[in-house]
Amino acid sequence: MKIQAENHSVYITHGLSISPQHEAEIQQAVGFATCAHRHQKRKYTSEPYVNHCIAVARLVAASGADVSSIIAAVLHDAMEDTVVTFEDVLNNFGEKVAMLVLEVTSPVTDADCGRKERHKINLAHLKKASPQAATIKIADIIDNTSTIHERDAVFAITYIQEKWDVLNALP
Repeated sequence: MKIQAENHSVYITHGLSISPQHEAEIQQAVGFATCAHRHQKRKYTSEPYVNHCIAVARLVAASGADVSSIIAAVLHDAMEDTVVTFEDVLNNFGEKVAMLVLEVTSPVTDADCGRKERHKINLAHLKKASPQAATIKIADIIDNTSTIHERDAVFAITYIQEKWDVLNALP
């Protein structure tokens, strides 16, 4: 899915009742995420990585989530996959958004330990997630798994099992 709209917040909130102030806050988050992920491309499509963040935010918005959750969805991979820190998110978007992003951010990387160990640690971390963070994580899983079987059928077996484990770990 290629996002062509100039104002991505309108794409995220299309058909929803969102105030102009909240639209502006969401657009600020999209700009921040676009900058943070500017050198990243999606593995199988080579499209800008931020498109995934926008798609996750759209799913979260469609679930009826509050604006902080929508903004956190836009930023959900920023601390995990870029040089963005908790303090960066806190200073730009406030404590509620920063804490939600932290809740969905894996506490370890593949460099810290192997894939299986990282998965185990991440499951323990996600068991403590708030309902808002769980919504973001579920939207992330939906977007990431929607076409994985078409793009890498072999890896899809491992990946989908790991995501099933995540769904079972969420509160």
